[in-house]
Amino acid sequence: MQIHVVQRGQTLYGIAQAYGITYQDIASANEIPDPSRIVVGQALVIPITGSYHWVQPGQSLYLITGLYGMTVNELATINRIPVSRPLQVGQRLYIPPRPKRPAESLLYVEPRTPVAQSMIDEVRRRVNDLTYLAMFSYEVQRDGTLKEPSIANIPEIAQSAGVANALVVSNLENFAFSADLAHAIFTDEAVQDRLFDNLIRIANEVGYKDIHFDFELLFPEDRELYNNFLRRARDRFHPVGLTLSTALAPKASDIRTGIYGAHDYQAHGQIVDFVSLMTYEWGYTYSEPQAVSPIGPVRAVVQYAVSQIPKEKIFLGQNLYGYDWSSPFPPQGGAPARALSPQQALAIAVNEEVDIEYDYVAQAPHFNYTDANGVPHEVWFEDARSIQAKFDLIKEFELRGIMYWKLGLAFPQNWLLLTDNFTIRKIT
Repeated sequence: MQIHVVQRGQTLYGIAQAYGITYQDIASANEIPDPSRIVVGQALVIPITGSYHWVQPGQSLYLITGLYGMTVNELATINRIPVSRPLQVGQRLYIPPRPKRPAESLLYVEPRTPVAQSMIDEVRRRVNDLTYLAMFSYEVQRDGTLKEPSIANIPEIAQSAGVANALVVSNLENFAFSADLAHAIFTDEAVQDRLFDNLIRIANEVGYKDIHFDFELLFPEDRELYNNFLRRARDRFHPVGLTLSTALAPKASDIRTGIYGAHDYQAHGQIVDFVSLMTYEWGYTYSEPQAVSPIGPVRAVVQYAVSQIPKEKIFLGQNLYGYDWSSPFPPQGGAPARALSPQQALAIAVNEEVDIEYDYVAQAPHFNYTDANGVPHEVWFEDARSIQAKFDLIKEFELRGIMYWKLGLAFPQNWLLLTDNFTIRKIT
C-alpha cells in the first residue's frame, strides 16, 4: 500500500489513474462518503500491492534504492530498465512490498449499558486484526469485589476469531481514578485476596486470558506498595494459566513524584507479562491545541521504556482520536476541547473546505476553521502519515506491538496500514 497526500487541483479520479486503480477502490478503502469531495493535504491510503516512486530531479537508481533498502539490480530488474539508462524526471518505478514482521495488537473496548449493536458490529469488523481485546473496565471496590461492565457477547465474538480477551481492572471510583481507593487495596492483603479470587472466578466464567491493571493517578509514595500488589497478583494468576499486564503512564525518566511517580517501569518489566505505554494525551481536553501523540515525546518514552523493560513486553500506545479546540482555548478559560475520530475530523475539513496541514516535527495533521458563529477552531488528529510514523517506531525499537484506545472511533486507514506493516499474531 502507499500513502498519497492530495495536492491542489487533484481529484480522486486523477489520483486513481496515476496508480492504475479505480477511484472507487480508493474511496472504499478510505471510507470516503463522497468521492467528489476531498481536500488539499488529505492523506489517502492507496490499496495497491507494493508502492510506486516517481523520480524527482537529481535522483538516480542508486539513490532511490537507498530509500527502499534494495539493490540497483533488483530495482532495475523489477522495472525492466537497463541499469545504465538515466532516469527521467516523473518516471514511475514500482517498489515491491517489504517483508512484514510479526507483531501483536491490543484494543480497548469500553461498552455502555446497554451495549450498542453498533459496538458489537465494530468488534466483528476488527477482531481479525487483533491479538487482545481488553474490556474496560471492571472497577475494584474497597471490599475487593468488582463493579462489572456490560459485555453482551463481545468476549465470545473475540474468542471465536482467535483473540485473547483481557479483563481490565481499574481504580475508577465515582467516574474518576482514585489514589485513595488504590491505597486502600494496596494496604489490605485480605481485600487483595478477595479481589484475586473474584478476578480468577470471572476470568474462568467469561474466558479472559489476561488480567490487565489500569491503576492511574496513584500516590507516588505508593510505588512499592503497587509493585508488591502486582507480585502477589502474579503469584496467584500464573498458576491458574492467566497472564498479568499493566498500563503505564508515559515517562521519559524515572520520575518518582507527581501523578506518574508510582509507575515503576523497571519493576513492572520484571513482574508482569507485558505493559501498555499510554503514549498519548500531550494534547488533551484542557490543553492548548497540539498533537495528541507527537512523535518526539513518544520516542523519548519508548527510549526510556526499552532501557527498563524487555522490548518484547512493550506495547506502544496509540490514540484513535483527535481534538477540536474552540477559541478562547482552555488555558485562557475557554471550553474544553471536543474529542473526535479521524473520520469526523476529515468531515469537518471537507465541509469547511479548508486545507489540511502537516506538522513534520510532531508528525501530526491539523487544520483551522471558523464555525457558523464566527468562532475560530483548531483541530489536531491522526492520519495515515502519523500512524505510519508510530509503526516505524515499533519496528525501529522491535517492540511487541501496538495498543489502541479505543474501539468505536472510525479510522479505517489505521487498519489498512496495520496489516500492511505487520503480520498480527494470535496467541489462543
